[in-house]
Amino acid sequence: MERIYLDNAATSWPKPKAVYEIVDQAMRVWGAPAGRGAYREAELIDDQMKVTRQELARFLNAPAADHVIFTGSCTDSLNLALMGLLRPGDHVVTSVIEHNSILRPLFALEQQGIQVTRVDCDDEGLLNPADIKTALRPETKLIALSHVSNVTGAIQPIAEIGAIARSAGVLFLVDAAQSLGYLPLDFEEMKIDLLAVSGHKGLMGILGTGILVIRPGVEKDLLPFRRGGTGILSDEPEQPEQLPEKYEAGNLGVPGILSMLEGVRYLQSQGMANIRQEINALTEQLLGGIAELPGIRILGPTQSEHRSGVVSLTLEDFDPQEVALGLDSSFRIQTRAGLHCAPEMHRRLGTLASGGALRLSLGHFTTKQEVEQVVSALAQWVGAPTNPPS
Repeated sequence: MERIYLDNAATSWPKPKAVYEIVDQAMRVWGAPAGRGAYREAELIDDQMKVTRQELARFLNAPAADHVIFTGSCTDSLNLALMGLLRPGDHVVTSVIEHNSILRPLFALEQQGIQVTRVDCDDEGLLNPADIKTALRPETKLIALSHVSNVTGAIQPIAEIGAIARSAGVLFLVDAAQSLGYLPLDFEEMKIDLLAVSGHKGLMGILGTGILVIRPGVEKDLLPFRRGGTGILSDEPEQPEQLPEKYEAGNLGVPGILSMLEGVRYLQSQGMANIRQEINALTEQLLGGIAELPGIRILGPTQSEHRSGVVSLTLEDFDPQEVALGLDSSFRIQTRAGLHCAPEMHRRLGTLASGGALRLSLGHFTTKQEVEQVVSALAQWVGAPTNPPS
């Protein structure tokens, strides 16, 4: 059986051909670090890195390419933003929908005197901007939210919340790990101050990649997450203040960063409106097929315009891990079961104690035929609950 990959919320697969090719080129042919040499291959790499920043800034409608910071992951980006920005006495507004990439750094910061308010969502996993506004205090420094839940697929009203933050003079940090590459995202229009992105999911790069986009001016209050060699001002004991070097100590992962360049070019060639339409159609097909099956609860928004291609569900009388293992062993359908590093979201949905949910996450290369096969496989499970496929 051919592999049916539905774990794109963890990492996208497969990648566009050009992504594989540029990684191979960077390793086999160019073989040079960034910002560390004046020979031909090193200068070529520097040029490509510059182009990558420019393409990413243009794709996101971010105001300054040198404020696109390369990191090791979206988690790395969020830690830089949260740990570098917040001080004892500051107040942060976040929500119950968040991934541990936000929850755990904030928990650690609470032990250091940071105050945190976690706003609730509705039964479909959607946040109400009015609740965010109500949670603000005079000492609120930051609102930190995910654009899309990795459990429910719920698309949050980021533009409305961004307007609230800007009006209140509060910084706005957005986790776009599950949205960039699948949904249109406009840094300026949505009034975002810090945008954390995973490079290996919807952006189509390889694992170990991420970016943090910083609105000009925010860097004055954002301390570096790490310090070290940058290739410039090497005789100075302090970390350079100029960007991007202020936040990019150590050798950068050149092959991974260049993979994001080709990922962005692929997305641009397809058009974000077309991508959104195609993923939406597949999501509707999957939701429609599952809705006909007995004993299945679908988590998240009922209307496809409010959700991404992430569809989580529970099957009556079955542990989600059992179903995930069975789908893989019997049908070569690969999903993700469990709590998805989002315990508060599962607590809110009532699925924490029962082991979470089974998550099916569609990607750029998912087909209608694959969705049909998935629905058929699930039908076999619920059609014989006492004797699931072996």
